[in-house]
Amino acid sequence: MGIIMFASIFPSSGGQEPSVPYSKYVYFLENDLIARGEVVVKENEFRGTLKQSFQDVLPNGKTIEYKKFTTVLPFVDENMVKEWQAKGVSIEFVQPSSEWLLVLGQMLPWILLIGFWIFLARRMQGAGGGGGKNIFSFGKSRAKMMMESETKVTFDDVAGCDEAKEELREIIEFLKNPAKFNRLGGKIPKGALLLGPPGTGKTLLARAVAGEAGVPFFSMSGADFVEMFVGVGASRVRDLFETGRKQAPCIIFIDEMDAVGRQRGAGLGGGHDEREQTLNALLVEMDGFDTKEGVIILAATNRPDVLDAALLRPGRFDRQIVVDRPDVRGREGILKVHTKNIPLAQDVDLAVLAKGTPGLAGAELANLVNEAALSAARQDRDYVTMEDFEMSKDKIMMGMERKSLIISDEEKRMTAYHESGHVLVAKLIPGSDPVHKVTIIPRGRALGLTSYLPIDERHNYTKEYLEILLCHLLGGRGAEKLVMNQLTTGAGNDIERATDLARKMVCEWGMSEELGPITFGKKEEEIFLGREIAQHRDFSESTAQAIDREVRQIISRAEQKVEKLLSENLEKLHKLAEALLEREILDGEEIDLILDGKKLPKKPAAVKVKKKVIDPEKETVVIEEAKARKPGSGNDKSNEAAQKKSRQQKKASPEKKEVAEKSGK
Repeated sequence: MGIIMFASIFPSSGGQEPSVPYSKYVYFLENDLIARGEVVVKENEFRGTLKQSFQDVLPNGKTIEYKKFTTVLPFVDENMVKEWQAKGVSIEFVQPSSEWLLVLGQMLPWILLIGFWIFLARRMQGAGGGGGKNIFSFGKSRAKMMMESETKVTFDDVAGCDEAKEELREIIEFLKNPAKFNRLGGKIPKGALLLGPPGTGKTLLARAVAGEAGVPFFSMSGADFVEMFVGVGASRVRDLFETGRKQAPCIIFIDEMDAVGRQRGAGLGGGHDEREQTLNALLVEMDGFDTKEGVIILAATNRPDVLDAALLRPGRFDRQIVVDRPDVRGREGILKVHTKNIPLAQDVDLAVLAKGTPGLAGAELANLVNEAALSAARQDRDYVTMEDFEMSKDKIMMGMERKSLIISDEEKRMTAYHESGHVLVAKLIPGSDPVHKVTIIPRGRALGLTSYLPIDERHNYTKEYLEILLCHLLGGRGAEKLVMNQLTTGAGNDIERATDLARKMVCEWGMSEELGPITFGKKEEEIFLGREIAQHRDFSESTAQAIDREVRQIISRAEQKVEKLLSENLEKLHKLAEALLEREILDGEEIDLILDGKKLPKKPAAVKVKKKVIDPEKETVVIEEAKARKPGSGNDKSNEAAQKKSRQQKKASPEKKEVAEKSGK
């Protein structure tokens, strides 16, 4: 751009038209050297073009060659025109150019250059700061502020973490009534650190605190502090706290705290990197503000083991609140929160769903409810049934149905006996968890699955219960061996889990009679993420052989027990396998009927459904009961007509009605 501008303003001398004296013009004219010319009206300027190039010597002795020239005529009259005609010079009269056009022509390159620079600066403003920040404000905080009116989340929207909510209520009380604590000399904690696995609702809890307290809420990720430029992270920390003081009382929430609060001294080479400088600034700021200012710091992480010790000391993050995966009551509460705006069929039992989803966090349960609603919408229903929830639960916990997988009859029969072995062993051994469902429909990487429904939430496991689990795992392989007289790779995962469980019984939980209550091998793992990083062997080779021998004996005893149970109940095993081949899916009640020697009934043609309808007069939600066919049964057309008629009746009158839908086959 600069080269173009320079060339336009300062053109090369070879392309210029030299101005010659009038005498030189007369010489050119008298010697018939001029081919054509232009005369600028009112200025008497003559722009001539020679028939061929002419060499001339300048007063400074420099020789130039030109074909075009300019000169100023003393006057222009008829005689001069006639003389041009006599010499054969082609003459053209032109109007003088405007002065402002000349100025514009000289300034245009500068204007273009300045405009291009402004364009680049604005582009860098948009990309450099985000959220209104520009290239000159890298050090400004990138926190998103939500005012009281925008923070609509309250503790009513949070379930499954009652202890964490109780801990945070004191912070809310301080923000609402700080004089109550200051009067007695008490100091509210400067900060609270929320710890827990991913998806347990740490961020939602922080937003609920702001919603309950009715104060501004600043949210920022720990990854937003550190940039490629030196000093940006520390500057953003200072700006964040300065903004918080101006908006006090308020809550500052830093998500993924481990991104900026990782333990210092872990950098390569022991140097002072940008992240450490940011952490130092954060530590200084958390020490520098007074609790009376009304600024509360909340942070969340699932890696508390990597946080710097100075960050966790009293006076900074005084409280560490664990937000763990919910128990069965917590899961039921979370399901109620996420289904309060969803019309449910009467057969939906959230307590059963909560028991059948052990280990799922709040985000996963929310996804389960959403998948069930999508399943009902795909079938054009106005309500969600228990079958929708079961399908979404199986999809999340076991994987998608692989309907396109082609399985031979022999493989299908082998899978049926394998799963029947799991079921029968669980039914025959006292103390086993009840079998919830068994299927031979392929899901994920498995050709069949058996799911259990624990009666109570377990936190401690006895040796007897663990031995029962080993029998469950080996039941499928035992059935294959007993009936088909073959061993397949289908039991690979069962054997792997059984071996891991038996080894933990020996090496971690001291359940070996030979080795006693001793722990073998030290493991390092991430606390809430559950990933084992490394395992250090701290025992001799002879001890390792003893461990292997004890693990082998535990599994061998379980295998012998399974083979005995199955051989004594071979007829029941055949009945279960035949029913599975016929129906592909069996629930707990159907399994009990088969084992009792009874025939399986046909599936019911209809279930009752609860529909939530808003009464326009009372502005309340009322429940209408209507008979609705169970998915997969009845005549589709008749049911669609009945649903259409039901919607028309609800539009006509908001009162409670009983709407009967037609049922087909």
